[in-house]
Parts: sequence; structure tokens; C-alpha cells
Amino acid sequence: MKTIRCHQINDDISTISLDEVDIAPPGAGEVQIRVMACSVNFPDVLMIQGKYQFAPPLPFAPGGEFAGEIVAVGPDVDQFKVGDRAVAGTRYGGFSELVNAEVQAVKPVPPGISFEKAAAYQTAYLTAYVALTIRGSLKAGETLLVHGATGGVGLAAVDLGKHLGATGIATGGTDEKLAVVKARGADHVINYTLPDDSLGGFREKVKGLTDGLGADVVFDPVGGSVFDESMRCINWNGRILTIGFTSGVWPKAAVNHILIKQISVIGVRAGEIGRRDPELGERTRRELYQLLENGDIDPHICAAFPLEKAVDAMKMLTDRKVVGKVVVTANGYTTS
Repeated sequence: MKTIRCHQINDDISTISLDEVDIAPPGAGEVQIRVMACSVNFPDVLMIQGKYQFAPPLPFAPGGEFAGEIVAVGPDVDQFKVGDRAVAGTRYGGFSELVNAEVQAVKPVPPGISFEKAAAYQTAYLTAYVALTIRGSLKAGETLLVHGATGGVGLAAVDLGKHLGATGIATGGTDEKLAVVKARGADHVINYTLPDDSLGGFREKVKGLTDGLGADVVFDPVGGSVFDESMRCINWNGRILTIGFTSGVWPKAAVNHILIKQISVIGVRAGEIGRRDPELGERTRRELYQLLENGDIDPHICAAFPLEKAVDAMKMLTDRKVVGKVVVTANGYTTS
């Protein structure tokens, strides 16, 4: 089978190679999946560069979430059969034509859901769902401000916020990308790129859209000056959800603002919640899967690249050209 593998840690992701390798039959408790689509995420890049908190043994194939068709089942596996459509979440391995996955990490692809959408929903939507429902307690009728809304996690937050009945305000860096976000359900969009290419300038616009009150919940994967300005356009008893720091700057919360407006600044680590509370993690995954199955969420795929062009897919991500998600396809699969 063909697979994209990293043989040596390197900042240059183009050093990965397309290899031809053999794959063993699935072992006990495993199924073998013929991969049709694999989502591309920043951890894929960071693992190649040796900058992620988890380091797979070399050589390894990137790709932690993928969907396809089961072509073989291991001993004692009765949950799945050959021919079933399946989606799997693993830490790596998905940039391949075939993958052996443990059944605990595999779910059926709901009827009517494409392989690419099934592959793309897990990480982004789990982060957004944990943030908005478990950590942020977002309620219908509240105003949700989503920063970095053109990215995979941000656009998932916009989608889920709409489903939960919130009024969505989305920020992003270009008008072209924000047009997609608006079409995907945001009530209002704000370009927060300033003339000097820094980020900001949204405070008064948010206040103007909320009758001077500010947002009830802020979804912030950016940090830096965006966090600082969010502190000045948040409502009484508001919640700022800290998702990450794509700006590269860790902000320092002004505790006087936290006190005066009774603000909560809340960290979100969706994966860690599941590890520390497996029952809650499993329940959350079931609820999210149900939303996908019911058509209540709709992952947006902006581009697809064949396996041999996986580097181009990752570069599209690192160059900030992605709106929503980009996927790598294999075995001749073409996206719908």
C-alpha cells in the first residue's frame, strides 16, 4: 500500500515521502480501513517538526482522523463487518491507503454523510462542543463572539453556536474568507485585520451589534491583543473561552476587568477532559456524533488533495489559506 511517512524530524515538512509498504492483517480488536479521506490538522505538521506534545515512533504517517471502508476485521470483532463505512480517530497513521485501527476508536459513518465530512468533524467540533456546552454554558439567545472563525475550530464554533440558538459574531482576517463564514451561518462578521497587519479594532463594532452590552461568550483561539480587546467588549457575567494562542502571544488578563464585570476566563482542553473523565468524554462524543447523524452540524471542506500531494494540503493549512477544513484523499476517492 501507499503511505506518506516522516522518516526524520524536520522543520521542513516537504521532507516526508510517499512510500510503498506492506500492512499486516488486523489484530485482535482491530479493523482494517481502506482510507478515503483524512482530515489535515496542525498536530500533523507539529509532529513532523517534533514540536507536538506526543511523538510517534519513526517512521510514521501523519493523519489522526480519517474515514473509509472496512476491508478486514480482526479476531473477536463483531461490531463491524467488511464493507461497513467507518470513521476513526487515532493520533497518526491516516495519510495511508490502509490503516489498522482499534475498534474503540472507530464509529460507523452516518447514512448520507460523505467520507470527507465524517473525517473532518471529530477534532474541530469536539473542541468547539466542549467549549460552548461544557465549559461556556452557552444558552439560546446569548451572543457568541468567535475569533479566528475562518479556521476549522472557529467555523465549527460558528456552526454549533447557531445550532444552540446563539447570535453569532465572527471575526477573521480577510473579507473573502468571512464571506464563507457568513454564508455558513454567522449573523455578523468583522474583519479584524488592521492596516499594520495586527489584529484588533472589533471592540466598538461588537458593542454596536449588542446595544452596548458586549458578547456573552467569547470563543478565543487567537490570544494576544485579541484577548485583551475581548475583555473590553464582553457583557456582565460573560465567559471568555481560551482555546489556544495562534497569535503566538500569551495574554495577561486584567483582573480589574474580571472583577468589575464578573467575567469568567475559562481554559478549554477537550481531549484532556475525556482522559480525566472517560465517562464524560464518551458521553460528549456520543452527543456530537448524534448531531452529525441528525444533520445538525455540517463540516465545511474547502479543498481536497490526493495522497501524493499531502504536503500541499499541509502547506495550505500553515499558510492560513484554509476556510474550515482541508482533507487528503486516497484510493481514488473524489470528494462530493
